[in-house]
Amino acid sequence: MTQITTGRCLCGDVSFQISGAFELFFLCHCSRCRKGSGSAHAANLFATTSELNWLSGQDQVQTFRLPETRHQRSFCTSCGSPLPTSVKGLLVVPAGSLDTPVTLRPTAHICLSSRADWEDGLEHAPRLEGMPG
Repeated sequence: MTQITTGRCLCGDVSFQISGAFELFFLCHCSRCRKGSGSAHAANLFATTSELNWLSGQDQVQTFRLPETRHQRSFCTSCGSPLPTSVKGLLVVPAGSLDTPVTLRPTAHICLSSRADWEDGLEHAPRLEGMPG
């Protein structure tokens, strides 16, 4: 039975379906992924044999490739949400874009040598169930 995963952008204009399983799940701390995600790391799932099918809004998907690198990201032109992209036959899917629960646990933290210095000790930060105050 083929695994089916669905997702969409924040505004809902772009939706997609992925047929097939993910093989790897990396949390990348490189400066490019931090800039692209606006966070401490990017959380991306990877697949070599899965197929991406745009269900709606494909015309609103923009892809940016950093010249002379392998770094590429796709996003919704309306809300800016990260979306799946294909890089040389490798499907890269932002974990946060998925509506289907992610059952694969992260494979590894990668590019730790370039992680943000403010990330050290985050496990000690208070954890709140909702917004503060």
